Amino acid sequence: MAKTKYVFNTKTLAYEELKRSKGQKAFRTFLFLITSLALAIVLFFITYTFFESPRERILKRELSQYELQTEIMNNRLDRMQSVLNELADKDDNIYRVIFEAEPIPKEIRKAGFGGADRYANLEGYDNTEILESTSKKLDKIASQIYVQSKSFDEVFKLAKNKEKMLASLPAIQPVNNTDLKRIASYFGYRIDPIYKVNKFHAGIDFSAPQGTEIVATGDGRVLKVKHSKRGYGNTIEIDHGYGYTTFYAHNSKIHVKKGEKVKRGQLIAEVGNTGKSTAPHLHYEVRKNNRTVNPIYYFFNDLSPEEYELLLNLSKLPSQSLD
Repeated sequence: MAKTKYVFNTKTLAYEELKRSKGQKAFRTFLFLITSLALAIVLFFITYTFFESPRERILKRELSQYELQTEIMNNRLDRMQSVLNELADKDDNIYRVIFEAEPIPKEIRKAGFGGADRYANLEGYDNTEILESTSKKLDKIASQIYVQSKSFDEVFKLAKNKEKMLASLPAIQPVNNTDLKRIASYFGYRIDPIYKVNKFHAGIDFSAPQGTEIVATGDGRVLKVKHSKRGYGNTIEIDHGYGYTTFYAHNSKIHVKKGEKVKRGQLIAEVGNTGKSTAPHLHYEVRKNNRTVNPIYYFFNDLSPEEYELLLNLSKLPSQSLD
């Protein structure tokens, strides 16, 4: 209730109640409302400018958590990238070297995803830069993982093939020669026992009693079996794949037939004296891409380093072949 106000009347020399018109009352009421509204607006502005609302505090906390999680994820992506780079380095410089495969070109390893508009949907946000950077890292890592996966598939196939190739190499001696005394004539120029001239001897002669077992020196398939009283006499030729073949001559008995698959160490024949031969022995050759090579180079499954060196030194001495 509004207070009653009095004013002193100088004419009547008495206090009289102050009477206001309706217009004055309306103006005062309007002025009060305007002042209150202005004060409310000022208070609202101060409150929402300088003080956080509960919702703002929640949003700020969520934003802080998001930024922390983004930083953690980017650190993890960086570590993943580092691991992938290390794998790629080992792949190119170790695994692919072992299995004789060409390294993967850097432009293929580093290839990203094409398209200028790939990240267009990330534009227009306050954190657009972070979103684009993280997305590009993810895409780059995904691309490298795909390339590395394909490379490992190839290396795995090469490893399996290498295992088969190692089993196929003519890596043992064709007759039991633990004391290294059976080799009568080595690879290279030797004196022909019949014509007494220096001729190229394309293999190794293993001197052994007739009937001594002869084994396949590597996995393969029998390419040829020949029976003859001339030249190399009864012979076997085995195809080991990968450009390798082996040749066994002067056999007395043959225990395999053309087209038969054989395993390293399997009995294939017996030492004989057939064809142009001066004593029972096995003439043994190794051929790589149809060219004869020194069989001693392939006896690594049979010989210690010292024994290998001994045979190499003996092979340099002059001798006479047995065929």
